[in-house]
Amino acid sequence: MPNIKSAKKRVLVTEKKTIRNRVIKTQVKNAIKKFLATVAEGDKEAAAALFPQTCSVIDGAVAKGVLKKNTAANKKSGLAKKLNEMA
Repeated sequence: MPNIKSAKKRVLVTEKKTIRNRVIKTQVKNAIKKFLATVAEGDKEAAAALFPQTCSVIDGAVAKGVLKKNTAANKKSGLAKKLNEMA
């Protein structure tokens, strides 16, 4: 444990941010899993309805600095590709 006051504060802040980031990452993963499960079932209408919601969750993670912009673009592109392959 650090001795300096500012170092102690950094430890506390880092712990809070780590928990927040973990929650956001979990939300992204769950949204993607839900979308992919719908695609696997072959329900195109439900998948088309879930796609914007999933993209929104991914964009929110980018806005909060949890995911990088290009990582999010790659994830959304892959999901769009799976949605288009259903046709």
